[in-house]
Amino acid sequence: MMRQTIRFLRRGQVVELSSIAPTRTLLDYLRLEEKSKGTKEGCNEGDCGACTVALGSLENDRVVYEPVNACILLLGQIDGKELVTVDDLAVGGKLHPVQKAFVDNHASQCGFCTPGFVMSLFTLYHAGKKPTRQEIVDHIAGNLCRCTGYRPIVDAAVKSCTGKPADAWIAAAKATAVQLAALNDAADVFVGDTSTFFAAPYHEEALTRLYADHPDATIVAGATDVGLWVTKQLRTLPKIIHIGRTKGLDKISDEGPQISIGATATYSSAEAFLGSIDPDIGEVIRRIGAKQVRASGTVGGNIANGSPIGDSPPMLIALGATLLLRHGGNERQLPLEDFFVAYGKQDRAPGELVWRIDVPKLKANEAFRAFKLTKRFDQDISAVMGAFKFTLDGRAILSARIAFGGMAATPKRALKTEAALHGISLDEPQNWERAILAMAEDYQPIGDMRASAEYRLVAARALLRKALMEVASGNSAATRVAGLRGEAA
Repeated sequence: MMRQTIRFLRRGQVVELSSIAPTRTLLDYLRLEEKSKGTKEGCNEGDCGACTVALGSLENDRVVYEPVNACILLLGQIDGKELVTVDDLAVGGKLHPVQKAFVDNHASQCGFCTPGFVMSLFTLYHAGKKPTRQEIVDHIAGNLCRCTGYRPIVDAAVKSCTGKPADAWIAAAKATAVQLAALNDAADVFVGDTSTFFAAPYHEEALTRLYADHPDATIVAGATDVGLWVTKQLRTLPKIIHIGRTKGLDKISDEGPQISIGATATYSSAEAFLGSIDPDIGEVIRRIGAKQVRASGTVGGNIANGSPIGDSPPMLIALGATLLLRHGGNERQLPLEDFFVAYGKQDRAPGELVWRIDVPKLKANEAFRAFKLTKRFDQDISAVMGAFKFTLDGRAILSARIAFGGMAATPKRALKTEAALHGISLDEPQNWERAILAMAEDYQPIGDMRASAEYRLVAARALLRKALMEVASGNSAATRVAGLRGEAA
């Protein structure tokens, strides 16, 4: 079944649009067409959070709300969702509990950022649990305030997000669930013509066929990267294929010795699965973008865009992940490290899609560490991203897999360093230096605004030494900065 419109739920009513520009952003629709001006345009690149809105979707017959950046989300991506903005919150002249808490705690000065904060906390309000102060800080890491100071904002969240939501959306939850279920019509969406269109296939066969017919189309999963092509690079993208509606492509399977992640699984949904492999993975993912970015951005998209500074590829490469690609009815697998050919170039044929990532779990004799170095802690691009897996025989290193981002034109393994680590004892740190020095043979980094080439090499060597020290001692506490975040916010 083909549908030539996009449909979403807005203020209890179904909105159906039959004519949309492929790259129309949700923010522009709200401000320019709907005339809902409460949602603000700030950075226009998904960093400041002023444009935050909530999207409701049906999960296990329950409506779940997540924050997203309207500035880089394409309008067509909200098909089948409920859209909630700050303009909707006050009902009958009565402020929403989050809004009232902002007033009571003096959490707003100029007010420009306030709508975004309120909407981020609206989703936390509906999370169904009372958050800790640290969880509140994590939740608003993607919202920037330049004048109020964060303490009263956090205080407002503490006061309002009690884990017992009671607002108009709770009252309407059953009716909303029925409406969202009705919107899920299993149709393949195609708005436009063969030269200019926004498409959101539901069936995987329709997706593979459409992309095979239009290999020049731009594939969009979460749009956390493509959205910037539109807002910052001002690219003309006449053909958009949104894969976020494709049935089963977001599936995550945790069975046996590996975790399989569908290409459209978001970081929010994959975080707990990948974090179960090793706590360092969960910690790095927690610092990928912000809550808004992780709710939209996908693991598969982070791989497919081929960025040399993507955070997940080094970790997945170190773990030995493999990639499944699909072209029409044909599939092929390859080690993830072989997917990255050169800067901006991946081993992906025209019309071929990243389909699934298979990630091995750690074995009993394997140790893993991952470290992300940035200028600021939250929501920052890595200067250096390092991941290390050591296979041990007692206290000896049988083999190592080491991968870095930010050190080369692609995410890249340190093959010479790995070879130099073979057979080295964890009890003989004086013998580690040969392997640490070998890193200069693996990487010749460049300097840019995030870090100089010299810094990157020195830092990468230090991270390897740190990983070896932690594995040798079995104690990470001595090498980690702790206790400096959250409670004093």
